[in-house]
Parts: sequence; structure tokens; C-alpha cells
Amino acid sequence: MATPGKHAPLPERLRPRQLDEVVGQRHLLGPGMPLRVALESGRPHSMILWGPPGVGKTTLARLMAQFFDAQFIAISAVLGGVKDIREAVERALAAAGQGRRTIVFVDEVHRFNKAQQDAFLPHVESGLFSFIGATTENPSFEVNSALLSRATVHVLKSLDEQDMRELLARGREALGAPPVSEAATQRLIGYADGDARRLLNTLETVAQLTPADTAEIDEALLERTLGEQLRRYDKGGDQFYDVISALHKSVRGSNPDAALYWLVRMLDGGVDARYITRRLIRMASEDIGNADPRALRICLDAAETYERLGSPEGELTLAQAVVYLAIAPKSNAVYNAYNQVRALIKQDSSRPVPVHLRNAPTRLMKELGYGKAYRYAHDFPGAYVAGEQYLPDGLEDQRFYEPVPRGLEIKIGARLDELRRLDAEALGQDGDGDSSSRRAENRED
Repeated sequence: MATPGKHAPLPERLRPRQLDEVVGQRHLLGPGMPLRVALESGRPHSMILWGPPGVGKTTLARLMAQFFDAQFIAISAVLGGVKDIREAVERALAAAGQGRRTIVFVDEVHRFNKAQQDAFLPHVESGLFSFIGATTENPSFEVNSALLSRATVHVLKSLDEQDMRELLARGREALGAPPVSEAATQRLIGYADGDARRLLNTLETVAQLTPADTAEIDEALLERTLGEQLRRYDKGGDQFYDVISALHKSVRGSNPDAALYWLVRMLDGGVDARYITRRLIRMASEDIGNADPRALRICLDAAETYERLGSPEGELTLAQAVVYLAIAPKSNAVYNAYNQVRALIKQDSSRPVPVHLRNAPTRLMKELGYGKAYRYAHDFPGAYVAGEQYLPDGLEDQRFYEPVPRGLEIKIGARLDELRRLDAEALGQDGDGDSSSRRAENRED
């Protein structure tokens, strides 16, 4: 691994040259841990390194090549294509002819299409080279199953505060920078949010703009030197959670203007848009639910579109989703029902499945009556078996889901009222009327 020049960016100058220099990832690199064992075995294997930005994916791939004295070929999935794969294969064949191994590293492998990912398969299978892919996205969704099955997935974690403090100390020493106050240290670590590259780049920027006679880098100096760049939330502090709370409550309160305001505040403050999309998807189920099921799809589409476009183009899709969520009819009926069932199951016994609902794959089970009295819903009018029992004994009459009188749940509630009326007739009961009165009571609450 070549030594970077003195003018190289600080993260490159501090890139570990030995395994023991790596900061973080103790769950993979500590004694007896998977990656250390793999390295010490002397047998490289194909793998996917999955983790957030700036946690050492590229560094680990380079260290593995160095450890195994292997040729290292790096391909960017953003800029590269099948042509680059062919060139990598030719270089690997040439190295193999000289008795040398090759490691092909693909950064952002999730951005390769199916054809590009499939192009790796025969060469990985033949052992021509070991493949290492780096991704910030869940490989279960973004990497072809055929390639995924031939690679071990190692999950890398964001660096913790102890790791970040160690990096900050190394960076200060390398730059000859003055000490950093505790408040400024906390601010820098919060801004970096577990990303080593961001921390070191920010420190280098501050050091370059700090007057030579400065005794200490404090918060005021950070504000002066970084300005807008540092206007980020403390990722674990009250301000961050206060703003996301304001966004959520504005959506729940059906105020699109306030919701849009808090969204832009978060984006302007540098909050990871992927975190925002996760929260929007949660809101779609928690506060809107079946009153407007389209809300969930719109949030998923916004998340996918942002991944394709990035910032700033993709931010408009988040704004569209937030406004839709705010104006959509609201229901927490599914949220309440889910929590009720969780609470019940947590304190209840493990009730047996009713015999007529049990699976009967063997003769013995059939002889025991498993599934014998089950009635196939599609054989009945309206595909509904009136009076059938689906909950365990003792919970037959339990109701968890009560639709609200808003949006699509108005129709869902009417459907449930009709099904419950049919159940009551089939069981010879008077029934307890429809559930509209209970929904009205919920509305009053």
C-alpha cells in the first residue's frame, strides 16, 4: 500500500496500514472475531462489507489485499461497468499466471445492475479472484441472491464516541493542531455522526482556518471557521429529537405547512435523509394506517426515489410525501390494535392453536383430527364463513382492531359490522350491534 504524500487529505494520510491501527469494528477484528480469523487463516474469501459511510470498508479491503499479498483492483459501481469487470478479469488471469492472488473490490456494489453483478459469478466460483463488495444498503435487497450466496456478509458499525475521540487525537497530532475543548469535541463528534472520514475532513478544515496563535479550538472558533457547514443537530441530543418530534406531531396534527417547515429544518441541518424516510414510513403506519393505505406506498416511493437521485433533487420527493401524510385522513387503529396484541401475548400463556386450524401433513395428525373441521372460506358466499373461530379458546370474542370513522376505514368499519352481524346470526346470538358507537366514543377521546 503506497504511502500518501503530505498534501493528501487527512483521512488518506491516516488510513491504517496495519490491522491493529484500525479504529472500531472490534466485533469483527477483535481476537477470535470473524474477520481477524479469516485473515489469520491465510485463505481469503469473497465477502460483502455492509455499513454506513466512513467506517472503514475500503480500508479493510485494502488491508486484506496487503495481508494476503494479493493484487488489489478497485472498481466504483457508480462509474464502472462490465468493461471494467472484463479488465479486472484479464488482470486477475495475468496475476494468477504469476502465482499471485487477486482481490477485486467493488465500492457501492448495490449500484451495479443484475448483469454487472452476474458478470462476477463465474470468476468468483472458479476462484480466479476474491470479491469484496462495499455497500451502505441492505445487501439482502440490493445484491443478487446468486452473488450474495457466494459471499459472507460482515456488518460494520458506526464508530462510537471512544473511537471518534481516538481519531480526533490522531488527527490533531498529524496536523499539529491546538487542543480541542470538550464542548468543541462533542460538537465535532456529533457532527461526524460515527463517520471517520467526515470527522477528519472537518478537523483538517478547522486546522487550516485556525490562526497560528490559537491556544485552543473551542465552539466559537468552530462556528467562525465552518459557518453553515456546522449547522447540524446533535445527533443524540435534545434539539435533534425535538425537531423530529415537531415534524411527527405536525403530520399527526394535519398541518402541512408546519410539517414542511420542520422537514426543511432537518434537511438544512444535515440530518441524513434516509433517517427521515424511515420516520416517514413509520408515520404512515402509525398515524394514517388503513385510513389511507396509499400513504405508505408514497413514503416507500419517496425513499426509493431519494436513493436514486440523492440530494438535492431527491429532497423534493420527501417534501411531497410529508405534505401527503399531513393532509391524509388519520387513524391509529392498527397501531393501537398491534400494541394491545403485543401486551396480551407478553403476559398471556401460549394458547394452543384450535384443532380445526392446525396443519395436517402426516397421517397421524389427520387421525388426531388436525384440520378436519376446517371450512374453506372460498367455498362459502362472499368468501366468508360466518361464526368460524380463528382465535384460540378463551379469546374467541376478543376484538383488537376498531377502525376509525375517517378515510377508507369508514368502509372497513362498515364491512366489519356486517361480518360481525353474520357471525352473531350464525351463532344464534343477538350480537352487540355494530361498532359505530364504539368508534364514536374513540373519536370523542
